[in-house]
Amino acid sequence: MSGNNPIIAGMAGRYAAALFELAVDGGELDNTASDFNSFGKILDESEDLRRLISSPVFSAEDQQLAISAILKKAGIGGLVSNALQLITKNRRLYAAADIIKAFNAMHARHKGEIEAEVTSAVVLSADQLTELKSTLKSAMGQDVGLKTHVDPALLGGLVVKVGSRMIDSSLKTKLNNLETTMKEVG
Repeated sequence: MSGNNPIIAGMAGRYAAALFELAVDGGELDNTASDFNSFGKILDESEDLRRLISSPVFSAEDQQLAISAILKKAGIGGLVSNALQLITKNRRLYAAADIIKAFNAMHARHKGEIEAEVTSAVVLSADQLTELKSTLKSAMGQDVGLKTHVDPALLGGLVVKVGSRMIDSSLKTKLNNLETTMKEVG
């Protein structure tokens, strides 16, 4: 199955596929996705956690203690807790972000939607997200799930990635393009 499905190619994809099947079989797909996304958010926001999972300096035991404490504090249990503890034990915790990404792609495909990564200079409001989803649905012809990031360096506007397509309407890019054009003219 992994040979013709790029989502589940590689080690992270195989873990994600196994978890996806367990979640579907157990009727826990939405809860599992929610728990994965909660852990993913913690991972995105904590430089210390990213260092813990990527550094070979920390022993598997240290990683397991830390991950157990984080999961308990975040209220993450079930399949996600078991999976993260297993990959920690197997010294593959460094792949957690890729496993989450692959799982989310499978979940989106299962729901009949595609996923778009949206980067903005500020946090988008619920109305803005709804409008963006509607616009992307019209352009893509199917439902779109949004994964949002904030990057103040953009100054304004959005960068939207859907699959291999990218739309960059950020103020930073427009200013850089204007600067390049002015250098060519002058």
